[in-house]
Amino acid sequence: GMPGGRFFVALDPLPTQPAKDSPTGYDRIEFNVALNPGHPPGALAKIASGGELSRVSLALQVAAADADTTETHIFDEVDAGIGGSIAEIVGNQLRELGLRTQVLCVTHLAQVASQGHQHLRISKLSDGKTTRTTIRPLAPAERVEELARMLGGVELTEQTRAHAADMIARAGAQSA
Repeated sequence: GMPGGRFFVALDPLPTQPAKDSPTGYDRIEFNVALNPGHPPGALAKIASGGELSRVSLALQVAAADADTTETHIFDEVDAGIGGSIAEIVGNQLRELGLRTQVLCVTHLAQVASQGHQHLRISKLSDGKTTRTTIRPLAPAERVEELARMLGGVELTEQTRAHAADMIARAGAQSA
C-alpha cells in the first residue's frame, strides 16, 4: 500500500564504545524510510503516520517470519489508520503469516477480520460496579453476523450479510 516506498537501516557507531559487550551494543540503529516517490528518506519515528507505522511493522514481521522462532505474533490494531483495499492487503498478509505461525490480531475492520482462519469475539461486560472481558470462538454463521455488524453498523440487512459471507469466501479461496 505504499508504492515506491523504501526502507533503510542506518548504523552509526556510538560516540563512546563500551569497554565490554553490553546489551545496548556498539551502534546506534535507526530505521529510515522514504514513503512516497520523490521524498527523501527520514527517520521512521518522525515521518510516518500511524497507518504507515502499522504497515511497516507488519511488513518487517512478515519478512522476518521465516527466520523467526516466535511461535505467536500478537497484533493490537495493526490496521490503525487504514481502510479499504489497504486493509484487505494487511489482512491477507496476516493470513499468510498465520500459515507459518500463530497470529492473534485485534481489529475493528471487516477487511482484516474476514481474512482470519478463525474468528474470536471479545466482549466487555459491566454491571456498573465491575467489568469483565469474555472471549469465545465464533461458529461460521456467527462469523458472518459479526462481519456484517462490522460492515453495516446497527441495522443488518441481507445485503450486508451477503457481503460479509462473500468476503470470508474470497479470503478462503485466495489461500487455497
